Amino acid sequence: MITPANRPIVVAPSILAADFSRLREEIQAVEAAGADWIHLDVMDGHFVPNISFGSGMIKSLRPHTRLPFDVHLMIAPADPYLAAFADAGADRISVHAEAGPHLHRSLQTIRALGKRPGVVVNPGTPVEPLAWVLDLVDLVLVMTVNPGFGAQSFLDSQLPKIAAVRRMIDATGRDIALEVDGGIGPETGARARAAGADTLVAGTAIFGAPDYTAVVAALRA
Repeated sequence: MITPANRPIVVAPSILAADFSRLREEIQAVEAAGADWIHLDVMDGHFVPNISFGSGMIKSLRPHTRLPFDVHLMIAPADPYLAAFADAGADRISVHAEAGPHLHRSLQTIRALGKRPGVVVNPGTPVEPLAWVLDLVDLVLVMTVNPGFGAQSFLDSQLPKIAAVRRMIDATGRDIALEVDGGIGPETGARARAAGADTLVAGTAIFGAPDYTAVVAALRA
């Protein structure tokens, strides 16, 4: 069985905090720094109060790194756009449990497109709905801020939720990543890890630092 003790930490820099005028260089820099995935936050100005980028930009970045693309869709509805993000080069596509009425169908669609499905829950969302889709996902993302903006402070209230989701995942015996996103740096990442997370999304902590390699190493440690 895959457990937190034998699953290595995955570090996924969020390019939302990168310099958008030089994204190719930024993703290549974090790859060289030892990152494992590239996290791409897609915002629509409707589901969340901000707009970021779409499938076209992801497609343009895909040739410039070998790292897996971890696409987090903060959009509603998500279903009409799943194929576009799959075609753009996403490896993992995560949708919010709150973003539509047919979560089960959305996750099935992502799998049918040949991608790894994930489900995301906001800070105010209980964990119970996850129980009905854990057989369909490869990733659960617990938001540790309210989504929509970078550089927010980590919500300690989410630590018990991370622990609860860890127990739910372990009960399945399946290899499901437990990702956290929001206010993650070396100190908060360590607390999230202690609660059961194994995949850390970090934006400002990495891209706002002078030494990407040092921060990636600190997160992994």
